[in-house]
Formats: sequence, C-alpha cells, structure tokens
Amino acid sequence: MKVLVGALLAALVSVPAVAQSKVDNRLQSATDVLTAMMNANDKGIPQDLLNKATCVVVVPNLKKGGFIVGAEYGSGFFSCRKSSGVGWTTPGALRISGGKFGLLIGGAETDVVMLIMNQRGMEHLLSDKFQIGGEASAAAGPVGRDASAMTDAEMHAEILTYSRQRGIFGGLDITGAAVTTDKEANRALYGREYTNKEIAAGVVPTPPPAKPFVHTLDRESSRK
Repeated sequence: MKVLVGALLAALVSVPAVAQSKVDNRLQSATDVLTAMMNANDKGIPQDLLNKATCVVVVPNLKKGGFIVGAEYGSGFFSCRKSSGVGWTTPGALRISGGKFGLLIGGAETDVVMLIMNQRGMEHLLSDKFQIGGEASAAAGPVGRDASAMTDAEMHAEILTYSRQRGIFGGLDITGAAVTTDKEANRALYGREYTNKEIAAGVVPTPPPAKPFVHTLDRESSRK
C-alpha cells in the first residue's frame, strides 16, 4: 500500500513539471517563429505594421489534422503593448481550433503569427472565446518590408494573419477559426490561473521562461 501511495504521489508531483516543460518548449518555439518571420528578407512581416500592432499572437506548429469538427489545431501565446506604449506584457496562452486554413499544405505543420491592429481587436482577443472573421474582422496580411501595398480590406481589418510553412512566408486565411484561452498553459507558466485579461493588463511579472519571447518583441518593435 505504501508503495502504491508513493507512486501516486510521485505521479502527481510530475504532472505539473511535465506541463511546465511543454509550455517552456512551446514558448521557445514561438520566440523562434517570431524572429524568423520578422527577418525573412523582403518577404516577412512589414515592420511598420508590427510597429502599429496592439498585440501579437504566435502559434507555432499549427496542425492541419484538425479539419475534423472540434479538433484542436494548435496552441500559442500572445503579448500586448503596455499601457505606456513602451514595451510588451508577459505572454498569455491561447488555443486555435476549427476554421479554414488557406495555406496549409498536406499534413505539414504551419507557424502562424497574428497582428492585432486596434483596441477592438484586443478586446476580442482578451475575451474567453471569439471567432476570427466573425466577431473579429481579419485579413491575410501583406508581406514585404513595408505595408504600402495594403488593400482597403487589410487596412480596416482588426487582425492581420501570416504563416510560415516549409520555408515559405505569406498571408494566411483562417476565417472561422475559434480562439480560446488556454487556462492550463497559463497555470503551468504562472503557477496560478491568471486570465488573459489580467495578463494583458501588464501587472503580472514575467517568469524566466517567458522573458526571451518578450525581449524579442521589445527588440523587433519598441515604440518610443
């Protein structure tokens, strides 16, 4: 009996550690994706659009296998600018499921970056759940060093979406996808279940695993 109890206790202790490790690895992947998509020569995310963005979402290794209704596509993180306009908040966790992923090829995984362009888009992002193209207007973002080629639809979209797959960068159509809070990941990262609204308020300290993600955003786009 003592052996059984000991084994159960060990298992319970290991569960948070495993969850923490998964979150840490996903954060590192998100940081790598952000760096790559901002430095993709003349085919990356326009710098001026990133500078205007209110929040940034990064979902590494999003999977196509979720075309079954209700299946989960992927998990990622977001960060918003601090209320002062200088610097970025510690990241909150979210999930994306359903919808139409226009540039997914075969069964390959795709990295996704979303720029939240205004306050209304941020309000949707911080809700428990919203639908891209439903509650929040979205468009496949233009690529290049600047946004001079933006269409009218892109200029008025609350969310601009981008993808990277097999070394190819471009805009991405994810109309209909549902975005929800990943409560388990937030709990693993912060040791308690903060809401994404609390995290985006800028009062939650940044834990060590999240610092590279925030530092990357500060380096790539920091308003003066």
